[in-house]
Amino acid sequence: MSKQPNFLFIMTDQHRADWLGCAGHPVVRTPHIDALAASGTRFDRFYVASPVCMPNRASLMTGRFPTAHGLRYNGCILPERANTFVEALRRSGYKTASIGKSHLQPFTTTAPVGRAAFASGPLAEAWQAEAGDYWQEQPARYQGPGRYAFKTPYYGFDHVDVVLGHGDQADGHYLQWLREQRTDWAALRDRANQLPHHYACAQAYRTAIPAALYSTAYIREQACAWLAAQRAYGGPFFSFVSFPDPHHPFTPPGRYWDMYDPDDFALPLPYAAHRNPPMPLAACMKLARAGAQPVTATTAFALADERQVREAMALTAGMVTMIDDAVGAIVQALRDSGHYDNTVICFNADHGDYLGDFNLMLKGALALESINKVPFIWSDPHQRESRVSNALGSTIDIASTVLARAGVGPYFGMQGHSLLACLAGAAEVRESLLIEFNDAVARMGFTKPARVRTLVTADARLSVYLDEDWGEYYDRRTDPHDTHNRWRDPAAAARREELLVELAQRMIAAMDESPRSQRLA
Repeated sequence: MSKQPNFLFIMTDQHRADWLGCAGHPVVRTPHIDALAASGTRFDRFYVASPVCMPNRASLMTGRFPTAHGLRYNGCILPERANTFVEALRRSGYKTASIGKSHLQPFTTTAPVGRAAFASGPLAEAWQAEAGDYWQEQPARYQGPGRYAFKTPYYGFDHVDVVLGHGDQADGHYLQWLREQRTDWAALRDRANQLPHHYACAQAYRTAIPAALYSTAYIREQACAWLAAQRAYGGPFFSFVSFPDPHHPFTPPGRYWDMYDPDDFALPLPYAAHRNPPMPLAACMKLARAGAQPVTATTAFALADERQVREAMALTAGMVTMIDDAVGAIVQALRDSGHYDNTVICFNADHGDYLGDFNLMLKGALALESINKVPFIWSDPHQRESRVSNALGSTIDIASTVLARAGVGPYFGMQGHSLLACLAGAAEVRESLLIEFNDAVARMGFTKPARVRTLVTADARLSVYLDEDWGEYYDRRTDPHDTHNRWRDPAAAARREELLVELAQRMIAAMDESPRSQRLA
């Protein structure tokens, strides 16, 4: 048995912190994830570095903010020269595996936006192109027969079994496997053949793909098989298991489709609950009431019909419970492998979802708690007991925490803190926290792509929007759900100014320190 701990890191996509039974959700059933919390520490105030898939996943891997690691927008790349904590583990003797969604490189063929206005000279970009193969997550790589041979190591991973996309349109190694299982695989994925249903909410598709052939089941089986293969392995390992759900579209398969009744869900924060809606929120509701459609499938939008909000909630709950069932099987496979007693199990999400807050859906520039706050559970063999930590944690802390627990030294330029002391009930590692958001296109009422910086403290949330004459300040002591924007409230001016200074401090501190000059005086 290895003296260094193994790690099983489970991640979901677009999963709110409060959508777990252990976090107090009154309807969603997640007994297996709850069991992880019952045998570990659940962080109740854990936030993303950025509420966008690729930037935050790169922050997880590097322990650095998007402004430092360079992957600031979806559809761009994490440079291969960027070090990751997984690479540090690999070089220290860990066997490493990534199973499921990676999303450190683009898995769409859409070209980056915003270049046309500038790329008129002999050079197109501020930096010369990174050397390397940055198209391994492109669907075209997986169109041929057999299995695409992923080139490794991949940001530190020696084994990669990748799932691209979301819902019933997932791609990558999963799609190659699906084609081997059924000759009618294309018909199953054709949404013209979706099963009958009565849901009216946007992006709800009752897929014809059986639950046993859905991407969640594929990831479950691949993760279980990889863990079983480690039964006789005596060295340490790091296994990253990443589910594309419950990210939209809403496509829970089989029995998970109607597992939950929309009538069982309440709307605790309807649009009317906000006393003075900020511009993006008001703009989304105006479009919804006019019957306008979102500009893209990933653009945040409002639903004026509250029944449709509850439908989206019910379908999301089905996807969450399917993941929970998979988590139960994977943890059992870990037990069967004989490694459970030496394995740290983590559960996390890359960002949240508005999922009905003020009638909004998906994610966007409006910095609500529902997209910025995510679940983080750490179940450690040294301490298999239930605890809840109120420490203010960030995605950038995960790399430092894993390396510290593994006894592997950090690399220069990491911007997070180890949370190991918090697992034993120690005080907070910080009093305030920075969140970055950079949009690539103009939407949600903005006339140009939004750039937002948010400060979170124990008693406040402050958000500043580039080149806008408004902002957001919420006093969480009296307004825990951000329903009264006090940005222009004279009575709140002094506290707002204090928070603006603190935000400036956090942004200054986020500078990339690596490499650092060794020049003597």
